[in-house]
Amino acid sequence: MRLLMISDVYFPRVNGVSTSIQTVGRELVRKGHQVTLITPSYDAEEATASDPFEVIRIPSRFLPFDPEDRIMRWGLLPRHRAALRAQRFDLVHIHTPFIAHYAGLALARWLALPVVESYHTFFEQYLDKYIPLVPGAWLRYAARRFSAAQCNDVDALAVPSQIMLDVLTRYGIQTPAEVVPTGIDLDQFSQGEGMRFRQRWGIAPSRPLLVHVGRLAFEKNCDFLLRMLVLIKAEMPDILLVVAGDGPALKHLQRLRDRLGLHEQVLFTGYLARDGSLEDCYSAGAGFVFSSYTETQGLVLLEAMALGTPVVALAEMGAREVLRDGQGCLIAEHDEAHFAQQCLRLLRTPRLRAELSASARAYAQRWSAPVLTNQMLAFYAGTLLRAEVAKQHDHDDNTPKLADIRLPHSTGLEPLDAEAEPKRSPL
Repeated sequence: MRLLMISDVYFPRVNGVSTSIQTVGRELVRKGHQVTLITPSYDAEEATASDPFEVIRIPSRFLPFDPEDRIMRWGLLPRHRAALRAQRFDLVHIHTPFIAHYAGLALARWLALPVVESYHTFFEQYLDKYIPLVPGAWLRYAARRFSAAQCNDVDALAVPSQIMLDVLTRYGIQTPAEVVPTGIDLDQFSQGEGMRFRQRWGIAPSRPLLVHVGRLAFEKNCDFLLRMLVLIKAEMPDILLVVAGDGPALKHLQRLRDRLGLHEQVLFTGYLARDGSLEDCYSAGAGFVFSSYTETQGLVLLEAMALGTPVVALAEMGAREVLRDGQGCLIAEHDEAHFAQQCLRLLRTPRLRAELSASARAYAQRWSAPVLTNQMLAFYAGTLLRAEVAKQHDHDDNTPKLADIRLPHSTGLEPLDAEAEPKRSPL
């Protein structure tokens, strides 16, 4: 199978979407399929040399309010038209809902291909964190309408968890949709050297340590972890929470750390490379803590468990489907005191840690990339079959969405005319 993917984000931009694309792309290639990814260029080193699939970088612009992300220059995409057509792709897979969504629809039109999309992000819980002057109810309504419209643009929808699919169903989506979780590369997350991480960061070998890994965004509820840590500190003064990641909420969290008197109890490391540094960080902790309630899946939970690090977490949204209490994790209530007690229980009970560590490794095996990539291949095959049946039974001019794509006026983007010369990007 020859697959054309498109996304508004990819490494070196670190987030769950980048990880998901890389994991699935690598596994598809291992299984003998061809993958091409279209994504923005970044000023930093592109860090794609290890990817066994083709990555086409489109020149991009900065987002003034979000320095981590880039906007692809829409008008430069037609330059790749001939090369893309020559590869005779079977399917277009869109991974993000911004420029990539509309560009992916246009690509599918150029190439007369079915188009699928992955719904990675729960936008209803995000917008009010970044647009504070607009009432939250209005933003949630807008996010629901926007998500439903985009989901109904495509031929099939891959959703990482059943609870997220239930949300989209309530939005009124009509597109065929399936639950297709992202797996993890168990070879990569099979071993880590926690002591090496401690030595690198000057942390005493015996110091009690908790770890959190993830993008530091306001919707991730990291404030909860810092307030919870105050309660742990009262009973275990030398506790240390390592926070590996970066993002728009970093400065806010640093100020909150200092305001709560946790300067000696919280270490922000920034992003860590997946060259052993991240794996060592996971392995250094007695436990991995997680308090987000907006995740569509929560890959970091599985990465921690694959390395044998027990998890203490809120079981909300997609995390609810990943976690099983006692199988590598302790589930906490959405209450700082209860969460702190679960952490203290883990920190003070070596036997419990050992039992949870062993069960965590065993449980993570169920989420291996090869197994879950087979689910994605079955999803692709079902989409192609429906497209072929529709083609055989529909020979009039009312052919489906692919031929009728129109960009919403609000994007300010011009349609990509397959026969026109490339135009200067309007962005």
